Amino acid sequence: MMDQASDPIVVLMTAGSREEAARLADILVNARLAACVQILPEIESVYHWQGKVERAPEILLLAKTTAENFAALEAAVRSLHSYETPEIIALPITAASAPYLEWLTANVLLQNRETNQEAVAKSNSTQGS
Repeated sequence: MMDQASDPIVVLMTAGSREEAARLADILVNARLAACVQILPEIESVYHWQGKVERAPEILLLAKTTAENFAALEAAVRSLHSYETPEIIALPITAASAPYLEWLTANVLLQNRETNQEAVAKSNSTQGS
């Protein structure tokens, strides 16, 4: 079993457009905050917001990373996202193939948080923000 910090997780996020979803995915992968981000086609979300029930088309993102990267991933998404309160939910990966887990952890682990933040800033600036 892996130690808790390197435990693999899937992070669910939504974005308001395909362009925003692609931008977030590119930045997270380039900064190695996620080994992989899948962008699913448009979904419809129904939710409470400011006292009303709302319906909105959204794009769902599934990011594969480790528990130790969650805080940095969350901070990056919150700083880049168009929503006031973006959905950022982590779920544990309870079973997966050993080769996939090795690939995942090899592609997300970085030396320190500053490196992650610098990579996010660099990726963000090259994305034309």
